[in-house]
Amino acid sequence: MARSRSISGSGICKYLNPAYYLRRPRRLALLFFLFASVSMVVWDRINLSREHEVEVIKLTEEVLRLEQMLEELKGVGDGKTLMTQKDVPENPVDIERRQKVKEAMIHAWSSYEKYAWGKDELQPRTKDGTDSFGGLGATMIDSLDTLYIMGLDEQFQKAREWVATSLDFDKDYDASMFETTIRVVGGLLSTYDLSGDKIFLEKAKDIADRLLPAWNTPTGIPYNIINLRSGSAHNPSWAAGGDSILADSGTEQLEFIALSQRTGDPKYQQKVEKVITELNKNFPADGLLPIYINPDNGNPSYSTTTFGAMGDSFYEYLLKVWVQGNKTSEVKLYREMWEKSMKGLLSLIKKSTPSSFTYIQEKNGNSFSDKMDELACFAPGMLALGASGYGPDEEKKFLSLAEELAWTCYNFYQSTPTKLAGENYYFSAGEDMSVGTSWNILRPETVESLFYLWRLTGNKTYQEWGWNIFQAFEKNSRIESGYVGLKDVNTGAKDNKMQSFFLAETLKYLYLLFSPSSVISLDEWVFNTEAHPLKIVARNNDQRKPTITLRQRKFGGVIKG
Repeated sequence: MARSRSISGSGICKYLNPAYYLRRPRRLALLFFLFASVSMVVWDRINLSREHEVEVIKLTEEVLRLEQMLEELKGVGDGKTLMTQKDVPENPVDIERRQKVKEAMIHAWSSYEKYAWGKDELQPRTKDGTDSFGGLGATMIDSLDTLYIMGLDEQFQKAREWVATSLDFDKDYDASMFETTIRVVGGLLSTYDLSGDKIFLEKAKDIADRLLPAWNTPTGIPYNIINLRSGSAHNPSWAAGGDSILADSGTEQLEFIALSQRTGDPKYQQKVEKVITELNKNFPADGLLPIYINPDNGNPSYSTTTFGAMGDSFYEYLLKVWVQGNKTSEVKLYREMWEKSMKGLLSLIKKSTPSSFTYIQEKNGNSFSDKMDELACFAPGMLALGASGYGPDEEKKFLSLAEELAWTCYNFYQSTPTKLAGENYYFSAGEDMSVGTSWNILRPETVESLFYLWRLTGNKTYQEWGWNIFQAFEKNSRIESGYVGLKDVNTGAKDNKMQSFFLAETLKYLYLLFSPSSVISLDEWVFNTEAHPLKIVARNNDQRKPTITLRQRKFGGVIKG
């Protein structure tokens, strides 16, 4: 037995001696093959183990993320849904610029709070307030959704308390239908859609009910001025022949349709849609209407046709009601009318010399005027928003036109010493553009279009242009007690008013210009002409009250959508 062990051990040892294999090449090759095979198997198992560990880690992280989302959802009130953004790293420059705009809003709001609380607008240089709109708290209401979107919770809650306890519409005041609708009704409805707080819906219904008698005309085309207490309505004394103004009569549809959807009461929608039905009866082939319309017979008066003051938002709302209605057959008429109007807009397009700036002329009868309002700088954004409803060739054409017009509007700013735009511009052969009315009242239209073009094209050039405009406001309009307009963009002389739309529109669009595209997504929200976002809801014939998906803030007030 002992001998047997000795012989066996000697036999094994010879296989461990390298000389054994050197004399036997075939066995050496076999050994290498076996070694390589075993190594590959072991290495494969190690890699599989590592991959498994990685997958386990990923699954664990996903479980934790879903658990966190579930906890957040548990904290949301009845009927609310939390919308979260994909974890896409943000550009640090965008974050920094967004914060700068937020700081500007804080400065504007704190100045209003300190010197003009409850008043319609702040007069920063005299450090007091003025009731430009009859004491309806215009800046307060115009700022609500901006405060909410930016996550300024303390300021928002204080403003909300004022709305709940101090906002009173029972006033012997002749209010502008247009301004009251876009600022007050729109601001309250937007804040309701964002927050879900019913106090805002109740207040919106209150003021809308006070405006309704203005539509009691033979055609349903409203008078543009109404007394909030008596309901007595009329048109401005300066309007041609007592006519109604096109923009003032055709810029209530978004707000009043939304109010019917939120309340389930069809009367608001019926009033504003009758206006469109009436205007469509004799709607011209080029879709262009003059700025004055007779409310008794619906006929247009001989007057200016423009995409600037008193015409602008009528065309904007034809498109946006189509968007608001989720682009369904129920709102097809609005899209058809808008496309007719865009054919008419093409007939007003002209290029300057020598720099080929594209601009929109005004028209009076068969005469054309080489004048363009800064107000008309909403048009590039409108065209970009509506381009996707066309076929490929038309879409490309209108998007290209939007980009050309945006370049012109940006140069309204760049062409002045202060880098802020005047109120309107004139174009002359060989001289390009020159400022006409030279004040700047903190208007938003150009940054509005830059916002749409950035969202819809992804071209960061529009962010750079917007940032340059913001810096010009900071340099020329910011003072210790708020923001002011300029009496003259050439000299920089300051006025004494912080317009409510500076907080509602200008700063909001600049903030969103540097925010992720999911923040107030254009797929889910539509902005009224005062930049108040309203939730997109599909239309239906039975006017049943829809379910409105509300937003919960995730961080810094950024609303996910």
